[in-house]
Amino acid sequence: MTGRLDDTTTTRLATVCAGLGAALSATSFAGAALEPLRDKGLAHDHIRIGATGLLARIPKQSQMDLPAAENLAYQEACFRRAGAGGHTPAMHSVLPPQPGLPQGALLVEEIHGRPARLPQDLPAIARALASLHALPAPAATAPLLAPADPLAAMRDEVAAQGAYLAEARLAPAARALVEGELAAFAALCAAPARPAACLISFDAHPGNFLIRPNGEAVLVDLEKGRYGAASLDLAHATNYTSTTWDLDSHAILTVEQIAAFYAAWEDVPGIPPAASWHLPLRRAMWLWAVTWCAKWRVLSAAPRRAGQAGEGGEDWSAEASDAALIDHVRERVDHYLTPGIVTRCLDEFATLERRLPG
Repeated sequence: MTGRLDDTTTTRLATVCAGLGAALSATSFAGAALEPLRDKGLAHDHIRIGATGLLARIPKQSQMDLPAAENLAYQEACFRRAGAGGHTPAMHSVLPPQPGLPQGALLVEEIHGRPARLPQDLPAIARALASLHALPAPAATAPLLAPADPLAAMRDEVAAQGAYLAEARLAPAARALVEGELAAFAALCAAPARPAACLISFDAHPGNFLIRPNGEAVLVDLEKGRYGAASLDLAHATNYTSTTWDLDSHAILTVEQIAAFYAAWEDVPGIPPAASWHLPLRRAMWLWAVTWCAKWRVLSAAPRRAGQAGEGGEDWSAEASDAALIDHVRERVDHYLTPGIVTRCLDEFATLERRLPG
C-alpha cells in the first residue's frame, strides 16, 4: 500500500479485501495476494490482484446514480467500447454484487506507467482522447448514454448541479459570475446549432491518465463514458479546474500550451469536426466542474448511506474515503469556488477566444 491511510480507511479496506477474496475464491485467482492501492478517487477502491496483471475496481458509489449491477454493466461497456481505440485498460471480467462485495467489482488490466506531466504529455493525451473520438458509433449505443440532444442533456446536468449553489454558500461575486455563465449556456442551447456526437470519456482530467514507458497515454477511468461532444473531453483535459486537481499531475497551463493541445488533437485523422465548439464547450465543462464543486460541498457533509447489497446509487459522503483525500478535495473545491479563481478562468476563456481558430 502506498501512503499512510487513516485508521477508518485501513479498517474499511481490510473489509473490502476480505469480500474480494471471498468473491475470487471461486475463480482461477483464488488465494491471490490482495494489495490496496492509494485512495485517490471518490468513486472506487483499487486492489492489485497478486501477479495477475489485474486490478479490482471496486465501486464506493455510482457517480451516475445507478444500482450496483447496472453501474457495473455500464462501466464494463465503457471499457470494452473504448478498448477498440487502444488507449485504455483492457477489460477482463465482472464480479457481480454479493455478500461481502455489495457493489461488485470490475477486473481490469493494471497499467504500469507514471502520472502525466504537463505540458509535455499533452500531445499524448490528445492522441489518447482522439482514439475514442474517432471510433464509429455502434448501431446500438446502450447502455451508454446517447441523448438525442447531447447539448441539452449537458445543460440539464449542469442546471441540476447548479441547484446546490445557494446551499453551498459561495461568495456573492462568485455565485453571480457562475449564474451568468449558466444563463449564457442556456442561451447557447436554445440556438439550433449542435456539435457532432462521438464516444467521449467525460472524465478526462490529467490525473486519470498514466503514461507508459514508450510515452503513450492511457486513460484509466471510464466510469462516465457516453456519446457527446469531443470538445467536452478536450476542455476537461486542460481547464484550470482539471490540471490543478490531482497532485500527481498538477500544472497551470499557458494559453499557448492549451492552443497547442487543441492543435495536436486536430492533427489526428478521423476525428469529428469540432473547432467551432471548443470554446463554448470549454465554458460548459468548466460550469460542470464548478457546479459539481457546489454539489460536493453540500452532499459530502452527509453520513454515508447504509445500503444493501446491490443497491448502489450516488453517495458523496466524506465518510467513504480516506481523510487525506477528503482534505485535498475540500481544499480544491474551496479554491475553485473563490471569486478570484472564477474570474481567472473566465479571463482565460476570453483570451483563448482570440487565440483559437473557429
